[in-house]
Amino acid sequence: MPLAALIDGRAIARQIEGETSVRVAALKSRGIQPGLAFVRVGEDPASRVYVGMKEKACAQLGIFSQTIVLPAETPEAELLALLVRLNSDARVHGILVQAPLPRHIRETTVYSTVSPQKDVDGFHPVNVGKLMLGDTSGFLPCTPAGILELLVRSGIKIEGAEAVVLGRGNIVGKPMAAILCQKAKTANATVTICHSMTRDIKAHCLRADILIAAMGVANFVKADMVKPGAVVIDVGVNRVSDPAAKSGSRLVGDVDFEAVKAVAGKITPNPGGVGPMTIAMLMQNTVRAAELAAKN
Repeated sequence: MPLAALIDGRAIARQIEGETSVRVAALKSRGIQPGLAFVRVGEDPASRVYVGMKEKACAQLGIFSQTIVLPAETPEAELLALLVRLNSDARVHGILVQAPLPRHIRETTVYSTVSPQKDVDGFHPVNVGKLMLGDTSGFLPCTPAGILELLVRSGIKIEGAEAVVLGRGNIVGKPMAAILCQKAKTANATVTICHSMTRDIKAHCLRADILIAAMGVANFVKADMVKPGAVVIDVGVNRVSDPAAKSGSRLVGDVDFEAVKAVAGKITPNPGGVGPMTIAMLMQNTVRAAELAAKN
């Protein structure tokens, strides 16, 4: 059996960014510049990197961005007051509060405080509810939305497919399952969610035409868990020790890539698969928020 074809997330992200740049230009011709505010609490190294990547994407697309960094000890009430101010700031069409947050701050309260119309992360209960109801007027979470684009733009048949999602998190697992089972042209899959309490995960995985790994466990998916010819999407970002690496560690996904690519039909590399899509969808959501605000 030949090696799996790679699903190039970087190339597909560039396609979407090209489409988004056209929409940015159309807004600017009307005197509107899309704006995105990043809020970071504390100095988590990974958060600094992620926000920096998103700032760079904004600059490349002509989206106004501002980053507000608060000390890790900032009281929750102070963060909420900042979000209320950003909700009323006409320059800001999208608000992203970078996770993780310090333990004394409740993520659910923070996400609920961001205006649903500026919730370009898709985490507000209103947008989560709209997703579950099949109401397309809300914002989809960026990573699951990006995975859907990967599948659709790679010509993968979703309708009628057996899809297995490994992981039940609120950021990827649950919304991904909800997206794939919608009564929609680019969905209509039969979806199984597996998690830490699932019995015989391997048996579920072997049924999957589309296998999406979002458990946060390094190299969890092995070759003998994958149906020959299946589509495998690796969402995981896990740091493992590697004495050969300059830093002493390296990042790997949830899929044992080298082994699985000999069985799968199509597979995302990691890095270069899902990651670029998440940023591309964030930019797309921000521009859509600006377009919707311009109508009101």
